[in-house]
Amino acid sequence: MMAFLAVARERSFTRAAAKLGTSQSALSHTIRALEARLGVRLLTRTTRSVSPTEAGERLIGSVGPRFDEIEAEIEALGELRERPAGNLRITTAEHAAQSIVMPTLETFLPRYPDIHVELSVNYGLIDIVAERYDIGIRLGEHLAKDMIAVCVGPPMRMAVVATPGYFAQRKRPKTPQDLTGHNCINLRLPTYGGLYAWDFEKNGREVKVRVEGQLVLNGMNHILRATLAGLGLAWVPEDVVLPHIEAGRLVRVLENWCDPFPGYHLYYPNRRQTSPALTLLVDALRYRG
Repeated sequence: MMAFLAVARERSFTRAAAKLGTSQSALSHTIRALEARLGVRLLTRTTRSVSPTEAGERLIGSVGPRFDEIEAEIEALGELRERPAGNLRITTAEHAAQSIVMPTLETFLPRYPDIHVELSVNYGLIDIVAERYDIGIRLGEHLAKDMIAVCVGPPMRMAVVATPGYFAQRKRPKTPQDLTGHNCINLRLPTYGGLYAWDFEKNGREVKVRVEGQLVLNGMNHILRATLAGLGLAWVPEDVVLPHIEAGRLVRVLENWCDPFPGYHLYYPNRRQTSPALTLLVDALRYRG
């Protein structure tokens, strides 16, 4: 039918063959086969011209618009490839959302107005397939298995900090074990069901300390606020507190026990095909430092 419409509209086997990317002989054979199947003559051929018969004109009027609709839909799909669209869901922790995801989205979303992103901040290690998330972002050591992983952030360091006022009344810790005598602000992670142990490393030696204190929180912003209020010692990502350390609002301890470690990684299911929107967002988040 597409071959017939091309010949009828072009009024030429030569031009129609060029448009369809086929030979004149193959096109002529196709038209003859169609006419034999329908039992009517669709085209009148002369040595100089080709024109539709009455049956051909009727077929053009009834079928032609439908093929035009199909071609329009195919072109629309092509536009989607050129202008990616879709909904993407991301799950990550608060620090990664603030330091990596949001800065990326600030430039990414204006460039792709048809891509919509839902960002869920959660400290739990979610099954992104079961919960229907497209992307998860966690520290490298917490990545789910059987996933494609992409580094999205630089190596990280943690920092143990408190206010000058806090240390005016207490002795500064020299080793991680000294923290047991301090009022520490704890972080509770839902996946672990308990308080998160503070990890330290020095010269290849790893130490985990279960600290205690008056306050347990489940968000980085709350921990920072409590620390600045002098409510205790906090163990937080270095970049979060560096401005406060430089300004003298916080004092850092145990710095030589806080070695760098692999930073955040993005992960998503290992599928044969990914949407153009997902591919673009993964590339935008990729760390290139």
